[in-house]
Amino acid sequence: MPTEPKKVLCIHDLSGAGRCSLSVILPVLAVMGLQPIALPTMILSTHTGGLGNPARLDCETYGHAALAHYRDLGLAPDCIYTGYLGSESLVDLAAEAFRLWPGAVKIVDPVMADGGKPYSGFTPAVIQKVRTLCSSADLILPNLTEAKLLLDQDPVLSDGSISAEEALELASQLTGIAGRVVVTGLPMGKFVGCAGAGDEPFVVRHLHIDRSFPGTGDLFGAIVTGSLLRGNVLSAAADAAAGFVAQAIQHTPRNADTRFGVWFEPLLPRLAPMVEL
Repeated sequence: MPTEPKKVLCIHDLSGAGRCSLSVILPVLAVMGLQPIALPTMILSTHTGGLGNPARLDCETYGHAALAHYRDLGLAPDCIYTGYLGSESLVDLAAEAFRLWPGAVKIVDPVMADGGKPYSGFTPAVIQKVRTLCSSADLILPNLTEAKLLLDQDPVLSDGSISAEEALELASQLTGIAGRVVVTGLPMGKFVGCAGAGDEPFVVRHLHIDRSFPGTGDLFGAIVTGSLLRGNVLSAAADAAAGFVAQAIQHTPRNADTRFGVWFEPLLPRLAPMVEL
């Protein structure tokens, strides 16, 4: 008889148009055999990457009420997975969830920067709050810029690339903040890769595809989360996630509007577990 699927409390923003954040994370986790519980930090008409000025609805008050409701129901998530937390109070919301369910696996994607600089609104105070949240996590998934900011280092690379040895050193330094780390989106010459530390150190590399899309970090993070909860080791989870993202990019037509993300939906069956009926 099938067992009850593990529950993942997903504390991320929700964009109505554009494949990113919860619109990517929910179907990925569901098809991987998990039960995602959506807790939007804010609702936007589109993501903020080149689609104009989106309509916004802040969900902080709703978020605290939802956490209280889940607690009253006795609904205990097996994992808490956080993403975009665009203010100090929203970081506090995620920290509250961590306190309510201390036994849950805690995965933090510290979405706050890219391309060598913080996103709008991420003041030093907010970055410090995110750093503190990361210190409570079992796994963090920063990109290169976020990793540098978490370590209070200059986030700009002088030559625009990083060696495997430098990537491993960076991931190792971050284990001083969180027990396990995967640094994502690393430019490595002809390759793009990620580096992990905390268990066995590893580097995963795939040939660089000269196309950029929003939401690929969310796609990567969701697959890592689902793979870990299915019992895989971190290096295998990262390799599977990187491979799927590369396939999704290659599957997206060359003439597609990149602002709307990769066409990952037809590939979702590849993530599904074997199910005994």
